Amino acid sequence: MRICIFGAGAIGGYLAVKLAHAGADVTCIARGPHLAAMRDRGLRLIIDGEEMVAHPRCTDDPAEAGAQDYVIITLKAHSVTAVADKMKPLFGPDTAVVTGQNGLPWWYFYKHGGAFEGKRLQTVDPGGKQWDILDPQRVIGSVVYIAAAVVEPGVIRHESGTRLTLGEPDGSKSARVLALSKILIASGVKAPVKPAIRNEIWVKLWGNLSFNPVSALTHATLDVLAEDPDIRPVIRAMMVEAQAIGEAIGVRFPIDVDARIAGAAAVGAHRTSMLQDLDLGRPMEIDAMVSVVQELGRLTGLPTPTIDTVLGLVKLRARTAGCYDG
Repeated sequence: MRICIFGAGAIGGYLAVKLAHAGADVTCIARGPHLAAMRDRGLRLIIDGEEMVAHPRCTDDPAEAGAQDYVIITLKAHSVTAVADKMKPLFGPDTAVVTGQNGLPWWYFYKHGGAFEGKRLQTVDPGGKQWDILDPQRVIGSVVYIAAAVVEPGVIRHESGTRLTLGEPDGSKSARVLALSKILIASGVKAPVKPAIRNEIWVKLWGNLSFNPVSALTHATLDVLAEDPDIRPVIRAMMVEAQAIGEAIGVRFPIDVDARIAGAAAVGAHRTSMLQDLDLGRPMEIDAMVSVVQELGRLTGLPTPTIDTVLGLVKLRARTAGCYDG
């Protein structure tokens, strides 16, 4: 099985090592010192103090890799459009593309079956470039519950989580999604195949769209945001607005708002990815996590007053820091 990890950073690197040890023919697309280190010394993964080493094919040129069975994209959502053209050499007639980004995916309304069937979301896919190049027919959806970090070039440290939920946009248990699940499970990754992957996407998005931007504005950790008497109502209001939108387009939420907030609080003193990106001066995933929910609010005619306010504030904060160009 030929699997390309496009963007072999923390999460991608973790998956590359695990899949290589399970017998997959893995190619990593990376760049800079991280790529050089992987080429020289292999890719090292540290889990609970133990080290695993793999030697996947590593390149910055997808044309060197050729057609793959699966392309797992582990770039940040805002980075994909700019490199979508470069992925073309990886695609054969049956290549599947696994989208592993935070937020709402660009293919969301493909095989949705609702009133917005085939609708393209401009906030996450300006001009429909990903839709046209990556092709929604190739897509397998995923929700990643793995935390890892690049501690030095070529070295990944696993921090928590081993789950990568999979699902076809049409809800089927296709041969391709079952085969991918099987090799991921063999590698030690929990990879259930869910018939309603959009519900899974929304449960994670629910927390990301609220906790992430508010953390970037306040520099507070999850436990503080969930428990502070002045901030918790803001988080909750954003989630209530989002739930109304999700339910309007067919989402079924398996837990209620307060249980979702409690789950975030239980994670403890965690700094969200958006706050980490702000501190490091990196582009922030504002559009995939927040702007897209505002766009859906406009599509469904549902109000998003709290989301609008927080979105405006975090965009300005990010632009001021050079972490967002819209």
